[in-house]
Amino acid sequence: MSRLTRWMDRVLYPRHATNWDDQLFREIIATHIRPDSTVLDLGAGAGIVPQMNFRGLASRVCGVDPDSRVVENQYLDEAKVGLGDAIPYPDDTFDVVFADNVLEHLEHPDQVFREVARVLKPGGIFLTKTPNRNHYVPLISRCTPHWFHQWVNKLRGRESEDTFPTFYRANTPRDTSKWAAESKLDSERIRLFEGRPEYLRTMAIPYLAGWIYERAVNLVPGLSGFRVIVVSELRKPKIQTNSIHESRSQAA
Repeated sequence: MSRLTRWMDRVLYPRHATNWDDQLFREIIATHIRPDSTVLDLGAGAGIVPQMNFRGLASRVCGVDPDSRVVENQYLDEAKVGLGDAIPYPDDTFDVVFADNVLEHLEHPDQVFREVARVLKPGGIFLTKTPNRNHYVPLISRCTPHWFHQWVNKLRGRESEDTFPTFYRANTPRDTSKWAAESKLDSERIRLFEGRPEYLRTMAIPYLAGWIYERAVNLVPGLSGFRVIVVSELRKPKIQTNSIHESRSQAA
């Protein structure tokens, strides 16, 4: 970042926290965690997001990720290498499942949502934060190759191995509601948020354009659907008359 963009940070967003979206998501997750909660971080990765550390707030925090580095994640009490469409835990295990910037990477979101519903306890909640497909960042992402995403994230301080392919098949409120309904999860609350234009802060002119965009989508009600992130709270009903899947108990 240049001296000018740092000055713009101070002037345009004087009270804006770094990783504001992860801090926001953390606060939402924390409202659903009790001391006796069993929690699953779906797509936990290597533990590069400190805001996703809930050890000490819950009884047990588990994590699943296809990346073998998940076993190095210091924010987990238990880590398993695995996929979201075959979560390696028994039915009705978790009070809370959360996914931070994971839905955009799902090739088959229907399978993942069904698996989450399976491992949630009745009354449990699935919390997600993901980029909104209708925002300019995912739009550019869908039109550019993977190496470009790695290059942009490197400018933002993220290593290339922490940049993964994207599909954007569960990345609007409508998409989320659809996959939730098909998995017998109730869409309790789905909200969109826009904050500081993180991807445009490397240069002053794009930063200014991003600030104008942020002001527009936050101030004009008709543009709220173009905010950058979608945060969803999806609840598994306490009483289910019909199973949504065959029981698949696996050794924890």
